[in-house]
Amino acid sequence: MSAAKKTRKAEQAEDADGASENFSNKAYAKELARLHVELVKLQLWTVHKGLRVIVVFEGRDGAGKGGVIKAITERVSPRIFRVVALPSPTERQKSQMYLQRYVPHFPAGGEIVIFDRSWYNRAGVERVMGFCTDVQVQRFLSMVSGVEKAMVEEGIILLKYWLEVSEGEQTRRLESRIDDGRKIWKLSPMDLKSYSRWYDYSRARDAMIKASDTSWAPWYVVRSDDKKRMRLNVLTHLLAHIPYDDLPREKIKLPDRQKAHGYQEPDYPYKYVPELTWPRAGK
Repeated sequence: MSAAKKTRKAEQAEDADGASENFSNKAYAKELARLHVELVKLQLWTVHKGLRVIVVFEGRDGAGKGGVIKAITERVSPRIFRVVALPSPTERQKSQMYLQRYVPHFPAGGEIVIFDRSWYNRAGVERVMGFCTDVQVQRFLSMVSGVEKAMVEEGIILLKYWLEVSEGEQTRRLESRIDDGRKIWKLSPMDLKSYSRWYDYSRARDAMIKASDTSWAPWYVVRSDDKKRMRLNVLTHLLAHIPYDDLPREKIKLPDRQKAHGYQEPDYPYKYVPELTWPRAGK
């Protein structure tokens, strides 16, 4: 099998990954395109009204956080929809107030910030993997709702999603990364350690949600075994929970190009990227 055919086959398998048999790629693409139009409307409204929005995505490894964030952001401006995925804290950051390294990433007017994991690391991975003490966890859980209330009262729209994947589906997804050169970076030694601690994560999740599921910043749990439906469900829910309207726009017409006025292409030896022969669509 040629490299091109192998790549297409892998992409088709990835498209079908976690999807119901009766939900075609065509139907998914059509619905996703409709939601992308609405996200563009939301983007324009966010800038127009100076909204400040934070969207938090949490969940186990392999739950689909990256995929749903990509579905949200692939047709909008990265200057308006900013994705924040912080690395492990430095020694200096470890000595700071815990939330201190997250606050600089909060949105200004006209921005939507998406956290791919967030300050809830303290209640999840840090707790399970022993990167913080029980005292630090309890202090965080006792304070986080008050901090989020202050955020909301300041005018920030805060949405928190927990992606819930089943044991079997998580195993299948993580195993699929082992021999896939496109996904191997997603399988770190920490992921392997985390995988073995399913019930520790369950207990940590339960305590986290119990302590921080409030009327002003509720947790929304999303079943994510079916990736396609999960993405559409999240996009639909997000759009329903951020008030926006369709701004009137003037009809766009491209202006006439200027005249050449004697301009000629230079005889310069440009270094062009080689144009390879690729198979036609459908071949």
